[in-house]
Amino acid sequence: MIFHRNRAEYTDGVIDLVPVHFTPPDPAMGFGREQIWRITLHDSRGEIGQISYRNGESRCIYYFGHIGYHIDEPYRGHHYARRACLLLRDEILLGGKQSAVITCDPDNGPSRQTCIRLGCLFEGETDVPEDLQKKYDISARKCRYIWLLAEEREGI
Repeated sequence: MIFHRNRAEYTDGVIDLVPVHFTPPDPAMGFGREQIWRITLHDSRGEIGQISYRNGESRCIYYFGHIGYHIDEPYRGHHYARRACLLLRDEILLGGKQSAVITCDPDNGPSRQTCIRLGCLFEGETDVPEDLQKKYDISARKCRYIWLLAEEREGI
């Protein structure tokens, strides 16, 4: 992994994470500092997805997770979401966290496989409170995975 601290970019030679400027979410969500990166193929500027990291702890984080990602349809199946998560591991550890929560819908097999490939622990499925479903337009159930960041590192 190559880390360019002055630009807050990360690369593993296959994908790059390029920081995005954004407007912070509703403070009521308790996301804390949210960082968002564009995922691009290495040395390309064309976005293939995004990943975000939220360092807060709140009721919303419980259902949204600390890490959120998506890969655009034409680029799925290459484990880019897993690579992006691995690129953020040191950033999250530098922020003082030893673990991060990743949530996904129960029927999102690819995201569940990403969590498994990362070595996350499956905490279980949980019902999302109706008020959060309505306010933030999220699914009624979420799978919660815990990624123990300080565990021995695997190769990408």
